[in-house]
Amino acid sequence: MKIDWPGLMRAGMGELRLTPAQFWALSPIELRIMLGAEAALPPLTRARLEEMAAAYPDFTKGAGDGDGRRVAGPDSGA
Repeated sequence: MKIDWPGLMRAGMGELRLTPAQFWALSPIELRIMLGAEAALPPLTRARLEEMAAAYPDFTKGAGDGDGRRVAGPDSGA
C-alpha cells in the first residue's frame, strides 16, 4: 500500500492547520478520524450483515465429482 504523504501533509497542515510537530505526532488512525474518514464508515449492523449474507452466501463443494455447488448452512452438514 502506497501512502500519499504529500496529500496527507496538505490535509493535516493545510486543512487542519496542524503544526509539523502535531502532524508527525499523530497516528494514522488519529489523522483519519480528524479528517472525517472514519465517519464515512457506519458500523456493521445485524440487518446489514444479514443483507450481505443473503447477497454473498457461503458455498461448499457438492458430493461427487466436485462440480456441484450448494449453499452451506445449518441443514447442509457444513
